[in-house]
Amino acid sequence: MAELDRLSDRSVEAILDPLTPRQRDRLVDAMAEVERLLEASAITIAAERPSSADAVWCVGQYFAELDRRFPGGFDAGQSAAGDIAELTPPAGWLLLARLYDAPVGCGALRVDAGGYGEIKRVWIADGMRGLGLGRRMLTALEAQAIAAGLTLIRLDTNGVLAEAQTLYRTGGYTEIPRFNDNPYAQHWFEKRLG
Repeated sequence: MAELDRLSDRSVEAILDPLTPRQRDRLVDAMAEVERLLEASAITIAAERPSSADAVWCVGQYFAELDRRFPGGFDAGQSAAGDIAELTPPAGWLLLARLYDAPVGCGALRVDAGGYGEIKRVWIADGMRGLGLGRRMLTALEAQAIAAGLTLIRLDTNGVLAEAQTLYRTGGYTEIPRFNDNPYAQHWFEKRLG
């Protein structure tokens, strides 16, 4: 092992020696970016039983983040959180994002009695943000809606979740008037699926 470490150190020195300190910094930054992109490519998104331990953990993380970020906190009992049975096919689906089997995000699609799909509980773990995972989750939820025969998706969000609003607007969602009585919602969106 000592010999392998010595040879490895010599190889690294041979790569780094010709570079200026600025170039070395750029190389280290590039290597970190490659590592993040490789991580992003290893993330999978699939349907999950809403009662599984990983699903319950992700939804709990989502609620905890809302509680931290909303000025008056968040009480799941007062929100339009819905019963977990609403996320069991064909009434709904819960999708989980995983990195090497560890849950790193979730999103839900609920079929509303009005005949449209409603996206709920989109959450991405802090360390996974910036990898395009929110967009991938949204796309996967839309694909699930299409597979379920839905042609319209709606969702709501709170004003403090600016990144969510940006995601929805750039994903083709248009803001619409209030369509539900969620006390935490301040913006309502919809998208027609093609």
